[in-house]
Amino acid sequence: MKKKLFSLIMVTTLIVSLVGCGKKTETPSTNDNKAETTQAPKATEEPVKAEDVTLKVWAPENQIKDGTMDSMTKSFQALHPEWNITFTVETQGEDTAKDEILKDVGAAGDVFFFANDQLNELVNAGAIAKLGGSTEEMVKTTMAESVVNTVKVDDAIYAIPFTHNTFFMYYDKSLLNENDIKSIEGIMAKDTPENVYNFYFESAGGWKLGAWYYGAGLTIYGDSQTDFAAGANWNNETGIAVTNYLIDLINNPKTAYDGEISLSELAADHRIGAWFDGSWNYNLYKEALGDDLGLAVIPTFNPDGHDYQLKSFYGSKAIGVNSHAANPAVAVAFAAYLGSEEMQLQRFEETGQVPTNLKAGESEAVQADEVAKVIVEEANTASVMQPTSAEFSSRYWSNAGGIATEIRSGELNKNNAQQKLDTFVSSLKVE
Repeated sequence: MKKKLFSLIMVTTLIVSLVGCGKKTETPSTNDNKAETTQAPKATEEPVKAEDVTLKVWAPENQIKDGTMDSMTKSFQALHPEWNITFTVETQGEDTAKDEILKDVGAAGDVFFFANDQLNELVNAGAIAKLGGSTEEMVKTTMAESVVNTVKVDDAIYAIPFTHNTFFMYYDKSLLNENDIKSIEGIMAKDTPENVYNFYFESAGGWKLGAWYYGAGLTIYGDSQTDFAAGANWNNETGIAVTNYLIDLINNPKTAYDGEISLSELAADHRIGAWFDGSWNYNLYKEALGDDLGLAVIPTFNPDGHDYQLKSFYGSKAIGVNSHAANPAVAVAFAAYLGSEEMQLQRFEETGQVPTNLKAGESEAVQADEVAKVIVEEANTASVMQPTSAEFSSRYWSNAGGIATEIRSGELNKNNAQQKLDTFVSSLKVE
């Protein structure tokens, strides 16, 4: 009995040490923990009763609808008899997690899934716990440095990446071949039937639009992405060339424009050659095109006599812990479990999300998957880390989306491109 009780206390102590030093999270001191474990229980004591705890989890629908989250909560509970956990799992999209959390941090999920570009605002608001101990070590040692960087602020780790977040190119093999798709020029030059579009343009509110400007070597807040005094250089000669290129591309009759015609319908009818999208819509296109569906890294383009590799924003989707969590040790342990190698593999098998864990990524199942293969190649050769600063987020997204919209409407044209880009660059200034 002594041995059993001592082991249970040691397990609890080790898990408590997982909690980092987020602004609102308190962790028992090392000395207190030692004091608890150095006193042997009396032989007459009753066996330790499991501690009753509650844990609210905010997860996206794709983690819930097919039973993935239910399975993971049950397997975690089975591993931790020292806790009797009452889970409350609520649907919350990764894209809007930050906005919902900041409405009322205390009422938000103890553990939540989010897109990493929201991290700085969560940290600045004191809404996310800093991770330390074995959880921090797990992130640093089981994932690539580029992935780890997506959840770092001032060299501290605040979340556990579980999948890559970027886009790549899809194409219809019945319309384009592997040589055609190497460049935008090759895609647009292909002779296709009159009712077939060669390319589908979607600005995605600035997310995909950035690939053209970053691809040409332009920056916002310098190469470090935090040199706020440097501002943006999208209004220089290269930026004008890129914008003029986009004006021609968007207004090309062989380009389908987002919002004016359905991409899924075009794909199903073999009426679209190539388009950019993420892994989350793979099944939709695969069902429509079957073996005619091709995947590739986004191509090059030539706006000024030079070939540039388009560069997608690269980020991660990650798991964070609320700094106000009522049971921080349990919350951190569960977050670490959700981001572990085993759970990343299970999530890949059940939802198709490509693991960030290096060992999981080397598994036979992942290596044989065409989506996983192209995402890894894109991350390595055709991407730039998506800026995460609050200064970028509060200025870029609200202004960049208008570039493509104004090109399509004619409000932005080759006669006023310089003026429009000057205005855009001014909107990004950090005083």
